[in-house]
Amino acid sequence: MSPRMGLDKVTIIEVAVELANNEGMEAVTLATLAKRLNIRTPSLYNHIEGLDDLRNKLALIGMNRLFHGLKAAIGNKTGDEAVHAMSIGYVQFSRQNPGLYELTLAAPNPENIEIQQAGKSIVELTIEVLQEYKLERENAIHAVRGLRSLLHGFASLEQKQAFGLPVNLDKSLHLLVNTFLAGLHSLK
Repeated sequence: MSPRMGLDKVTIIEVAVELANNEGMEAVTLATLAKRLNIRTPSLYNHIEGLDDLRNKLALIGMNRLFHGLKAAIGNKTGDEAVHAMSIGYVQFSRQNPGLYELTLAAPNPENIEIQQAGKSIVELTIEVLQEYKLERENAIHAVRGLRSLLHGFASLEQKQAFGLPVNLDKSLHLLVNTFLAGLHSLK
């Protein structure tokens, strides 16, 4: 079967990203995607290998967008200011890309080199930001895990609308990051 005129991999991925972000990853099925594109499901196989391939492509896009969003948020900032900027960038990414965010959470597939590299880039960027705290490599990894855990917990609870009290969420995030930073300063 030949590819449909006007339909390409980029269009398929864009529609899948929109579907994921608007309706959640569970809504991203080949049948739903085909319906959105006004095609028959088998036509998708001219452009992608299947649902796993599509999810891998979306995970890679999500990780790359997260990396670039974090890098842009950090800019030339260093130290506490950079950690705060990175934290805000992380939570903003999850707010703007809830479906893609979900795909950035799983451990990268060891067989997918691109996803492995994208995940490694995020870790290395975080380690770079944390260099000012002069942590040994192992402690830097612990700090990366701690920061990710804090930010993921915050982002996930926010996505589930679990913060019901009428207190500014961005101020809560700022306080949370300050508490994490106080711990980092104590390690110096």
